[in-house]
Amino acid sequence: ISFNCVDSALSSLKNCESYINTGMDIATHVALDLVESSNDAEDVNSMENVMLQYAAMDRELKHYMKAIEETVNQIKREKPENIPDLKYLVNEKFTALESNNSDSDLQNNEKYIYFKDQLKEMRKQCNDNESIEQIDEDIAVTQSQTNFICPITQMEMKRPVRNKVCGHIYEEDAILKIIQTRKQQRKKVRCPKIGCSHVDVKGSDLVRDEALKRAIDSQKKQ
Repeated sequence: ISFNCVDSALSSLKNCESYINTGMDIATHVALDLVESSNDAEDVNSMENVMLQYAAMDRELKHYMKAIEETVNQIKREKPENIPDLKYLVNEKFTALESNNSDSDLQNNEKYIYFKDQLKEMRKQCNDNESIEQIDEDIAVTQSQTNFICPITQMEMKRPVRNKVCGHIYEEDAILKIIQTRKQQRKKVRCPKIGCSHVDVKGSDLVRDEALKRAIDSQKKQ
């Protein structure tokens, strides 16, 4: 049995997955713009609902692709004499996967978690900006600039990334270079932040910190 058509269909579905990811990235940027410019809770909440809808689409797509892959692998193993009803078998597996759905699945979507984290950071940045007026401005600026310094390069970050495991932030190129070098040496990477006990930093643990990048850019404009 040839599965060329199935492989082609799976490839198209994976493209749809990238479109969903792009939509979630755009929704995150829009929400951060809203917090930064107006902090309208209703509008921000509407973007959160959009993120949950995307998360539901992402879950459904992943389940369908998994159902196809499992069905094809099963047929390859069993090698039946007659060609089975592929559509029926896929739908059967897909329905079984979807029956276990819960709201927590959506809350645990990686991009939704990132969205919530960035909103929290953005609100914190906005609150910090408001508090500058209440204390000595020079001190406030110095304190905020300290948070902009990469622990590796000791320079102001341009593309900050946050470690999901320990929460520390680094310049993207700098930390990736260390990870690559240590990988070639077959050694683990200790978090460069002084005092951090995390000893196995991976590239997959790093996420862009859009809220901090905006704060750095805003400081430059001032």
